Amino acid sequence: MGRTADVAVIGGGVIGASIAYRLAKAGKKVVLCERYDLTAGATGACDQMVILQSKNPGIHLRLALDSAAMFQDLSRELDYPIEYFRHGGMITIENEMEMGVMTDFVARQKKIGLEVEIISRADAAKRQRGLADHLLGCTFSRQDGHVNPFKLTLGFAKAAKALGAEILIDAEVTGFKEEGGKIKGIKTAKGDVDAEVTVLAAGAWSPLVAAQVGLTLPIKPRRGQIIITEPGPPYVVGGILSAQYIVAKYHPETLRDAKSRGVQLGVGLALSQTAKGDILIGATREFVDYEVSNTREGIREILKNAARLMPGLKKMNVIRIMGGSRPYTPDGLPLIGFPKGREGLFLAAGHEGDGIALSAITGRIVADLLTEGKTYTDISPLDPNRFPLIAS
Repeated sequence: MGRTADVAVIGGGVIGASIAYRLAKAGKKVVLCERYDLTAGATGACDQMVILQSKNPGIHLRLALDSAAMFQDLSRELDYPIEYFRHGGMITIENEMEMGVMTDFVARQKKIGLEVEIISRADAAKRQRGLADHLLGCTFSRQDGHVNPFKLTLGFAKAAKALGAEILIDAEVTGFKEEGGKIKGIKTAKGDVDAEVTVLAAGAWSPLVAAQVGLTLPIKPRRGQIIITEPGPPYVVGGILSAQYIVAKYHPETLRDAKSRGVQLGVGLALSQTAKGDILIGATREFVDYEVSNTREGIREILKNAARLMPGLKKMNVIRIMGGSRPYTPDGLPLIGFPKGREGLFLAAGHEGDGIALSAITGRIVADLLTEGKTYTDISPLDPNRFPLIAS
């Protein structure tokens, strides 16, 4: 059965759902197609942090700040309990090298507008019990928060449906419809969708879809393994990262010659506690193609690192583990815009581990561009054409 839409959205993760909602709210007829089910990809296998301190100073942090501002009223707007809490966050600092890196990082973040500071280990311990004695200090920002990624995605999707959008699951994209050199929709396992614009928001799987129209996207899947404990009383206050996480995120090349297996796997602390009491402990950053299975080695290194930084975690019982593919790009920024040479296609992918945090603002930006041809701020650094997308 054929369908018609103003915009077809490919991908049922948090980015695709946010875009569908914003477009529907702007009056567009939207059909979202997901090959499995909502949150079946990275959205359903990630932590819950809307953490700003991990964002590189520049457009990355500016957009994260704007997105965080939207989160504060999003539950009411969507009429759905997304479990957004703003309890602040910290990044642990273990040695003088990390202190130097984070001192510079914090200074540049402050210039962008983030409320962040470096606090002593003693002051950090007043906020979070159980920190290791060897820490030199921590960064702290009260603006950091976390949200339930499942409820956030479902909230966007339900609100989009209420505004007339159609959500198709088990609707894998099998091809594109082209007419006169322009992409005019998609072919799916549940029939064709004719659309003036097709938005590709399939995360780490976007390159596989884009290849069907001859595009080579510079997006690579990077596995993140995460551990979940049994529910317990409040223990982790806000979100906690490690400076090692910042290194693994922005400078993966420094890991190649590392002797530590944990460092080679890109392990950096990423810790938070859900509204139900489960503690999420992560994470690795591994280039292993599309393999998402957990490994004993990865889990062991995550636990060793976490227990070293917060010894009290040793008392927690693990109940499950999960892994997902994050869409990595070489410069750490997503691709948002029209790729040259493929009229009718719009890209919104490559957020890596920041999809949750940037979901709200990404939906707004895409909707702005597709309805008004412009958005509220300069996003030229996100232009997909900064990379060669079509093989010569």
